[in-house]
Amino acid sequence: MGGGWVEYRGLTAQQVVEAQKNGSNQLTKQKKNGIAALFFSQFRDFMILILALATLISAWMGQTAEAISIVAIVLLNAVMGFLQEYKTEKTLDALQAMTAPGAVVIRDGIRQRIPAAQVVCGDTVLLHPGDRVVADGVLVEAQQLFLDEALLTGESIPRQKKTGDAVYMGTVVMGGSGVFTVQSVGMDTEMGKIAGLLEDNGRQKTPLQQRLTQLGKGVAIGCLAICVGVSILGWSRGEPLLDMLLAGISLAVAAIPEGMPAIVTIVLALSVGRILKKGAIIRRLPAVETLGCAGVICSDKTGTITQNKMTLQKVRCGGMTLVYHATGKGRGFYHNEKKTSAEQHSCLAGLLRCAVLCADTAVTLEKGEPRAQGNPTEAALLIPAWLEGINGERLSVRFRRTGVQPFDSEKKYMTVTVSGEKETLLLCKGAPDVLLARCDRWLADSGEIPLTAAQRLSVSKELYEMAQDGLRVIALAEKRLAEQSAQENGLSYGMTLLGFAALQDPPKPQVKAAVSRCKRAGVKPVMITGDHPRTAQAIAEQVGIWRPGDQLLTGDRLEKMTDEQLKEVCMRTSVYARVTPQHKLRIVQAYQGCGMVTAMTGDGVNDAPAIKQADIGVAMNSGADVTKQAAEVILLDDNFATVVATVEEGRVIYQNIRRFVRYLLTGNLGEVLSMFFSMLLGLPMALVPIQILMVNLLTDGLPAIALGIEPPDDDIMQRPPRPRTQSIFAEGLLKVILLRGVLLGISTAAVYEAVWLMGGGLSVAGSAAFLTLVIAQMVHIMECRSHPFSLSGNPALLCAVGVSIGITLISVYLPVAQTVFHTVAVRGIYLLPTLAGIWLGPVLTAVLHRLRRAFV
Repeated sequence: MGGGWVEYRGLTAQQVVEAQKNGSNQLTKQKKNGIAALFFSQFRDFMILILALATLISAWMGQTAEAISIVAIVLLNAVMGFLQEYKTEKTLDALQAMTAPGAVVIRDGIRQRIPAAQVVCGDTVLLHPGDRVVADGVLVEAQQLFLDEALLTGESIPRQKKTGDAVYMGTVVMGGSGVFTVQSVGMDTEMGKIAGLLEDNGRQKTPLQQRLTQLGKGVAIGCLAICVGVSILGWSRGEPLLDMLLAGISLAVAAIPEGMPAIVTIVLALSVGRILKKGAIIRRLPAVETLGCAGVICSDKTGTITQNKMTLQKVRCGGMTLVYHATGKGRGFYHNEKKTSAEQHSCLAGLLRCAVLCADTAVTLEKGEPRAQGNPTEAALLIPAWLEGINGERLSVRFRRTGVQPFDSEKKYMTVTVSGEKETLLLCKGAPDVLLARCDRWLADSGEIPLTAAQRLSVSKELYEMAQDGLRVIALAEKRLAEQSAQENGLSYGMTLLGFAALQDPPKPQVKAAVSRCKRAGVKPVMITGDHPRTAQAIAEQVGIWRPGDQLLTGDRLEKMTDEQLKEVCMRTSVYARVTPQHKLRIVQAYQGCGMVTAMTGDGVNDAPAIKQADIGVAMNSGADVTKQAAEVILLDDNFATVVATVEEGRVIYQNIRRFVRYLLTGNLGEVLSMFFSMLLGLPMALVPIQILMVNLLTDGLPAIALGIEPPDDDIMQRPPRPRTQSIFAEGLLKVILLRGVLLGISTAAVYEAVWLMGGGLSVAGSAAFLTLVIAQMVHIMECRSHPFSLSGNPALLCAVGVSIGITLISVYLPVAQTVFHTVAVRGIYLLPTLAGIWLGPVLTAVLHRLRRAFV
């Protein structure tokens, strides 16, 4: 912690093992289906029940081989469905585990972060802003600790907690810090007693899945009507009723796209894995769809656009500017190009002392070099102080911390009260404009000197110049307290300005290119920061977010605006500076009010409302637990470029879903129409039931899933964002599906008729139609690619197409398979209409496309 530098030992490893015997820190959840249950669930599908009826009809008619074949196809379909769903479940479970909350505990005197489920009774748990309390316990230390207990009490106002107070699982740290000892875990906690409130309602269907489910039902009704028509037409022409009933059932199974929503889930899950490789975790599947619609990305500056690797550049104290060299043998402070030190300048010593006493970060030696793990801003000041001989270990002998007010993004400062043998000090670190307004004197080497109006103006000018250079400036001040006010914690007037520290946090190298890609894609990048406006503008200009003509809006100006006024200026504003988390919420709402799908990044506990409000909430992996739980996306590398990469992936996913919807519906329509057209020509149905089921097995499933992982189009990030409400059939997709479906049906029926007229007989004609129907769909799937007919870029698709064509050829040309599938070899002259039928669709579509371009 930081309060008084209290040391805790926590449980020993042996004590943890003993405590774990009493159960894990988990709430009882609804039991998930096992592997066997998942496999047998494949047989509960309505289409499978229809196939079971078809099997019984085949067996009753004495067609034992056909009945066995149908059973084999059903089992193969079930195995494929099981493997796909099992992999999807595992992927989503793994992602859920990665985003599970954790806890910082002390065991054997060592601070460590562990999964919340591993916390046991007796553990010593540390609390910081944004943490979710992982168990019930009692506070042994509290520093201005405020908890949001709304989940348990319904009260929206955070409650202050003091040493000895109880804390409960599920509550959230809104401010301050604390340490508590765990007394109850899991179902023994207060939250456990009302665990029903946290029951997982199951994985929600994405909006696209819901729309495709409704679409599938509509298509199913149409297909069933055609299938019934085919059966009645055949029966009316003297075909056996049971044969027509079996044919109608098989055709319905092949034609109805019942697996389309499931394929969407599988493709989304696969895409989640790809996004993970790019450095982001998707917590909710609907976010994958929404990513492709993003029109605005509101990003934090520190750690997302910049590296969050602060280095001290210069210090302003005692009326002079000291430059700091961080590397090399000559590292240290320089004045007028001559090396100096804190021993020579008491003002520098006072500034560094304040920086150390205000910090919770510790400096350690690694291979002889000082290292500071923790807050980068604190580390940038602590290492120079350590090199000057000013460190927490030495200061802890002289001073005892008696009060802390942690940094607040609204107030923009933090304070620490320390007591020594001779004095009690109120130390403050924060924004220069905030502290400067509360100081009436400044510390020089000769002592404290009144701060005149002219000096204020000079300091403000120098701060402005530092900000113009993109430097982040921190002010430090102190105030000696009388004995009666030794517990004073808040910032007050009458303070002494110790000086300013100018830090540099350079942009991440990938960000400039990512911003450029954003703008080419019609996505507006916006930078939001609590930093000085000039610092914010300088960094934004370096990465290309701010350009001449853009507006910069400060929190003070935003505060005075109405929501309507903010909506009017937000699309012209690219940088928001000196803003609070509450302002972030209004900024998000303003962009949404302009009809923009908005992404918002954040890491602090107070960012959670804005992240929850955003269409795409993006949390930093280094951020608060409560913020990560509110977000749809978590950035593992806290990088703006990763946000852009996930937006691109969202576009690719939607593009590929459109592709396999086109492919599946075209194929299903063509299969139904080919049977219908063949009967209108006065011939028996082109395919027998077992062949129809083989067509379904070979063309659906694996090829469609493989199409779902197609690489992106070359111009995917050069198009404007699609509207969220845009139909999946937009841009003429429905016309393409209808055209190609009708052409597929016509070509298959035409091949069937042509081969029969050429004297090939019904068996050869049916086999030619079977070849045409399957291979034409494989040609069509190659058309649906980002680069039509390309033989590279998607080995899974090429493999799926090759397997489907290979099995089709085996079914027609292998004697053993011919017996099962009622096929004969198609040879010689009969291959000509077959080849023509396979290529009729793509050739005619290309001709029509050229004609349309020529005359439109």
